[in-house]
Amino acid sequence: MTLDNKNFSRSRSLYKVPLSKRKALKIVESSYLAAATSLIWIALYYLPIGGAFFRLALPLPLALLQIRRGVKTGIEGVMICVMLLAVLMGPLRGPLVLFPYGLLSLWLGYSWQKRWNWWLSWSVGVAIGTMGFLVRVIVLSVLVSENLWVIITRAGAALIEKGIDMFNLPFTPNMTQVQIVALFLVITQEIVYVLCLHALAYWIFPRLKSFIPEPPALLENLISLEPN
Repeated sequence: MTLDNKNFSRSRSLYKVPLSKRKALKIVESSYLAAATSLIWIALYYLPIGGAFFRLALPLPLALLQIRRGVKTGIEGVMICVMLLAVLMGPLRGPLVLFPYGLLSLWLGYSWQKRWNWWLSWSVGVAIGTMGFLVRVIVLSVLVSENLWVIITRAGAALIEKGIDMFNLPFTPNMTQVQIVALFLVITQEIVYVLCLHALAYWIFPRLKSFIPEPPALLENLISLEPN
């Protein structure tokens, strides 16, 4: 047998090596959960209804993947999701799934896999969610050629006006104070959002044979459902 024939037969034998069950499950779960996240993002972006439900569901599939298969597989799932959405939605709209949903899925999956305290995963998750929200507002403002932060600013101004009317305060807010209240609204939204993600994962993941840490004692009455 010549040297070329030996190399050819060796390359053929390499291709015949079967995948282990663990590797096959990693590939299948990464593909399916990344595709599920992509579909949820597309539905959130284009459908006029169900936005709150889709937002709650977005980070959970990839967080589940990371709990089940490890950090490396979780990062691969996020990369697959981003590449798929970049093809389907374009190089700007597709990667926006990272801010904050992709980054949140990585952080929450990692902290839940490490069994870290809810206070840590919740507080860092709020910071990631707030920064991701601001990045998304900036990118979308560029895409539509309009300052979308004005919408948040108007909500902050309306909240201040309601407070002034309710308590009859002799107070006229300036722009800096309105911006601070607008940022406070964003942070409050993320506090509630990340806590809801923890609660949903605590209720749902045990039924998929994946577990997250127990809630702290202060939140046990709030998170009342038992993960049977």
